[in-house]
Amino acid sequence: MTATTTRKPIRKAVFPVAGMGTRFLPATKAIPKEMLPIIDRPLIQYAVDEAREAGIDQLIFVTGRGKTALVEHFDHAYELEATMAGRDKSLAILEPTRIEPGNLVAVRQQVPLGLGHAIWCARAIVGDEPFAIFLPDELMIGKPGCMKQMVEAYDEVGGNLISVLEVPPEEVSSYGVIDPGARRGSLTEVRGLVEKPPREEAPSNLIISGRYILQPEVMRVLEGQAAGAGGEIQLTDAMARMIGQQPFHAVTFAGKRYDCGSKTGFIEATLAIALEREDLADEVRSIARRLLGD
Repeated sequence: MTATTTRKPIRKAVFPVAGMGTRFLPATKAIPKEMLPIIDRPLIQYAVDEAREAGIDQLIFVTGRGKTALVEHFDHAYELEATMAGRDKSLAILEPTRIEPGNLVAVRQQVPLGLGHAIWCARAIVGDEPFAIFLPDELMIGKPGCMKQMVEAYDEVGGNLISVLEVPPEEVSSYGVIDPGARRGSLTEVRGLVEKPPREEAPSNLIISGRYILQPEVMRVLEGQAAGAGGEIQLTDAMARMIGQQPFHAVTFAGKRYDCGSKTGFIEATLAIALEREDLADEVRSIARRLLGD
């Protein structure tokens, strides 16, 4: 396969959002975890904004039961907008929540069979196009955003790409890491993927960090793939089978990652973003000092 002759633009993105969010119960009993706010924007909004910045306009939500709020968030809220307009309030704050008609599709993952299965559920909508994947729990903050950095790399090398971050060697056993090949700037050839290796056996300290650009052939790999770790269909297993069949690179993200799938990561993200906002930074810094007794 020659990437330069078969390359298509990245127009579609899959957001696997069917998880039950049990780590945030009881807050997530009736509200999807992706709708929990970081300051004044739900987690899913950050991922969608990142996708749009990268030029992606077709959004595919892989949902489960009780996740209708995710779709409704990006719909028109006629009563709210009419009330705001009647009170001469600007509607600009709602602009990022509006999706062009037909550009948001929701498909159902009826049973929780893993990330790979969730991606496979979007196969009919992805079709024969390369596509991006966003794990909204991984909040990626950078200028430009993580996916825009990846799309720029894709325009150069094509094939499949994953985002990675460097972590201290003592942390590698908590993540999937890459077996690196040749490096050029932020691009690293991927020779293999290793899930949670012991520190002394890790091939690198570059961890996989929740953003992907994959060719549509991954759907055929997933279709015939047996369950892996945890009895689930693992996306990592499918990607590993594509290495050597198609170009495969990692992009080291120039920015910050916050693991909002954990309570401490969620709190860290909230504080970090608040401290970057001109309307909040001084007051939040003052509150932090008071609480810490400084």
